Amino acid sequence: MMPSLPERPIYLDCQATTPVDPRVVEAMLPYFTDCPGNPSSNNHLYGWEAKAAVDLARETIAQAIGAEPKEIVFTSGATEANNLAIKGIAEVYLSKGRHLITMQTEHNAVLEPCKYLEKLGFEVTYLPPQPDGLLEVEGLEQAIRADTILVSVMAANNEIGVLQPLAEIGQVCRQHNVLFHTDAAQAIGKILLDVEAMQIDLLSITGHKLYGPKGGGALYVRSRHPHVQVAAQLQGGGQERNVRSGTLPTPQIVGLGKAIELGLAEQPAEAERLTELRTHLWKMLQVLDGIQLNGHPQQRLPGCLSVSFAGVDGATLLLGVQPYVALSSGSACASSKPSPSHVLKSLGMSSQLSKATLRFGLGRFTTLEDIEQAARYVKKAIQQCKRQ
Repeated sequence: MMPSLPERPIYLDCQATTPVDPRVVEAMLPYFTDCPGNPSSNNHLYGWEAKAAVDLARETIAQAIGAEPKEIVFTSGATEANNLAIKGIAEVYLSKGRHLITMQTEHNAVLEPCKYLEKLGFEVTYLPPQPDGLLEVEGLEQAIRADTILVSVMAANNEIGVLQPLAEIGQVCRQHNVLFHTDAAQAIGKILLDVEAMQIDLLSITGHKLYGPKGGGALYVRSRHPHVQVAAQLQGGGQERNVRSGTLPTPQIVGLGKAIELGLAEQPAEAERLTELRTHLWKMLQVLDGIQLNGHPQQRLPGCLSVSFAGVDGATLLLGVQPYVALSSGSACASSKPSPSHVLKSLGMSSQLSKATLRFGLGRFTTLEDIEQAARYVKKAIQQCKRQ
């Protein structure tokens, strides 16, 4: 028998999105009401207030990744930032080449723009991961051609949490005069990022994976050594130095900046806490037969744990767990699609096993009690599945 239903399920889906931190909400509130100005309105106090707030957030984000404020372009999120980076580079550097390189395990916000470019005559190489989810850097170097213009490899995988060797990838790209883009939506504020040390040319971020608001994101575009150019994908009022037109959403930008500020300030202690919780959860689940860990055991996000259960029907498992624990089997951005996870498939996993996968996303507000209760619920759901 499963226990009685809780008032609300335990939230363990922080790779999909996170609750907004109350401190972030507090920072945002004035820009909805008392300070409603448009940052582009430079003739009165309200516009000056909004611009000052946007400038401060831009500086905070730049400092977080070792960039210059002028290199930060605000977007609606990482999906737009990825599209701007990939399509924008393809358009500007068309005369150099039509070849791009990415990984099979990328988020659809990278894969779909690449597929779009293929329809326009570009070539894209989709590198497979190693069994632990990591990119083989030697394989990347071998894939680079004279007409390669961009390599796009995500910093942290949204399904299995694997952390890619960004500095090694950046070094290879720089040696071959190829631009390097990374989707850091899952990584910003959770691991240290340095665009200079890692030789990153373009970097996408979003706020809602880091206790910030949905609808706020940014793209870092290197302005020196080399000077990178991207073609605008939105035309209009010429905001963001003509790279991304549209009225800047001051509250979201303020929230994004505050979320990153808090994330960096608390990162060392929070990473240690989440790693301990994740390790404890894994130990509690390991008593189950047929369980396997997906992705590299150590080189992963502190709060991400992806596990698969052999001999269990995936749909039945999710139905059994969902009333008690809110989590996903894979990417929330593709959860409406019945097909198995392309990430797990790239690791060589069967469709049946990939559907019997749970992704635990631990976050800032996750407690030890949450973890222990969730583990008990999952164990009981697995036992029920095997009895059926």
